Amino acid sequence: MIVEPKFVLALPISDEATLAAFVEQCITRNVSLIAVQGEGCERIEDEIDRLIVGDGTDDARFITTSSHPGETLEEALEFAMAWWVNADGPTEVVRL
Repeated sequence: MIVEPKFVLALPISDEATLAAFVEQCITRNVSLIAVQGEGCERIEDEIDRLIVGDGTDDARFITTSSHPGETLEEALEFAMAWWVNADGPTEVVRL
């Protein structure tokens, strides 16, 4: 069975230049969810979506994303842990 990790990206990001490399690593690792929490999470989620889709020619580039404005890190983590895809898979908080 393939284990697909789930991540909660806690904002702020210290260097947004690291976001693209993080997304590529997530694609390589078959991450099933990137939940973004913190101030500006909706904008960062949109940027992650753009990075995942790229030029739109590779259907294999897919990760579900969510943003959690006004939620605590604990609430976003709880959401990710309950995410129905690979519900028993590991969930990590990531800071960039």
